[in-house]
Amino acid sequence: MEQSRRIAVAIDGPSGAGKSSIARAAARELGFVYVDTGAIYRTAACGMNRRGIAPEDAAAVEAALPETAVSIQYGADGLQRMYLNGEDVTDAIRLPEVSMLASRLSALPAVRAFLLDMQRDMAARHSVIMDGRDIGTVVLPGADVKIFLTASPEDRAMRRFRELEARGTPKDYGELLEEIRRRDDNDSRRAAAPLRPAADAVVLDTTGNTFEQSCRQILEIIRERIAL
Repeated sequence: MEQSRRIAVAIDGPSGAGKSSIARAAARELGFVYVDTGAIYRTAACGMNRRGIAPEDAAAVEAALPETAVSIQYGADGLQRMYLNGEDVTDAIRLPEVSMLASRLSALPAVRAFLLDMQRDMAARHSVIMDGRDIGTVVLPGADVKIFLTASPEDRAMRRFRELEARGTPKDYGELLEEIRRRDDNDSRRAAAPLRPAADAVVLDTTGNTFEQSCRQILEIIRERIAL
């Protein structure tokens, strides 16, 4: 869909709320570029993990950032692929342990500052739907549409359980639920850009929704706000 100006849609919310899949589908429908910022942080976390650097060692993390080249490429299918120092790590960064590392790493102001320009540059060059945890509050505070997408911890854990099972890497539901609750706590308590809805965000709870229902609701909100 051609636009005379760049349009930015910010979708924030907790881990497992379905932000990535829903935002990707909405971007495809609207002809926007989808930017998964969680994948950007996971890629940085993957790099630190491979170097044996713990997120708690802030000085070591900051020292390693200049040698951590994170980049995005889009395939012919339009899907976002993540590269770490030239290596495609799109699949590797989806492991649960990398997600937990990313949550801890993203609490560091130096990491957030390092990756901020990459995210803003995407919105300057394209009409985007960008998802994450601080898009509407920090990364794109002037976004045309802000949505805070959430669901109950139990619902999110079940979605993750089914996703991992379908990939052939099953994990215990109870463990996933505990991980989600712990990550919610980490993300909401961190000093740097804590997880919270922007003051002008539309809060959408998708508990019990099908994927199609959530997509339809998101598209309705976006189209209403920008008169598409």
